[in-house]
Amino acid sequence: MAMNIERDLHMATGDGQTSYTRNSRIQEKAFFQIKPILEKATREVYTALLPRTMIVADLGCSPGPNTLCFISEVIGTIARRSTTSVLYISGLPGSYYTRLFPRQSVHLFHSLFCLHWRSQAPEGVKGTRKTNQDKGDIYITKTTSPTLVKLFQQQFQRDFALFLKLRYEELAFGGHIILTFIGRKHEDVLRGESNHHLYRLLAQSLQSLVDEGLLKKEKLDSFYLSVYSPSIGEVGAIVEQNGMFNMNHLKLYETDWDPYDDLESDAVHDSVSSGVNVARCIRAVMEPLIASHFEETILDRLFKEYAHRVTKHLEKEKTKHAVIVLSMKIVI
Repeated sequence: MAMNIERDLHMATGDGQTSYTRNSRIQEKAFFQIKPILEKATREVYTALLPRTMIVADLGCSPGPNTLCFISEVIGTIARRSTTSVLYISGLPGSYYTRLFPRQSVHLFHSLFCLHWRSQAPEGVKGTRKTNQDKGDIYITKTTSPTLVKLFQQQFQRDFALFLKLRYEELAFGGHIILTFIGRKHEDVLRGESNHHLYRLLAQSLQSLVDEGLLKKEKLDSFYLSVYSPSIGEVGAIVEQNGMFNMNHLKLYETDWDPYDDLESDAVHDSVSSGVNVARCIRAVMEPLIASHFEETILDRLFKEYAHRVTKHLEKEKTKHAVIVLSMKIVI
């Protein structure tokens, strides 16, 4: 079955050892980073507009406790200013690259670890075989051809501009948007070290299954991750070109690959455990996409190999994700 982003991009379900519910601590840590920004935005929206019904949307939310943390934080902020709040919760299907809500109906948008995902594989690579220079790549690496890099960048630019336009149409006057997603530290796309390493190791793990005869080479040659990790400069440029929002906050922070490594150290204390932790986190996110494009039977073998390769990498250097936090409101 061919991979379809809208159908297959969802987190691993259930509450088992490899589920998203049990492997989403990195997202939980990110939420606690943005709590002061969320509280400020919620307070400003509520006190300025005093809406009879405050509509809050969490775009791209997944199963597990993180969505409840977000809702609880918003409720708590409002409750400190109102004693008459009534709460209604609803889950709605659909892609955030389409219109989801009536015009000017939402007071606060929030999205956590979603906006680095594209609406589709870059136009121009779907259904095509990789060049010799790009063989084995599933994302941008230091050796990726300029043509392929440009296709990834253009897809991000189209998607993010569309996302802003759609949310502008849906956002009530005076409303706020808070977006947190994986980015990169450097403006040079070929220096996006963290994701280069993370996805290169996954590509190598897939290649090892090809070498063992467990995967067809043609399958790997036609596989790309529909992600793009932008720089702060790229994000800010598109918001400014869009002209619909003022940026209240645009910052980048770093967080360890291993969400359970809370030590303030440049060394990894237990690289084997960290390798397993990282592999489980990536599997919880990638499993449905990989199962759709390849086959479900390879998952255990693939991520065992991936954990081993991440361990070897972490023995050499401790690596961190770059995370972008963007808070905006409509231009007055």
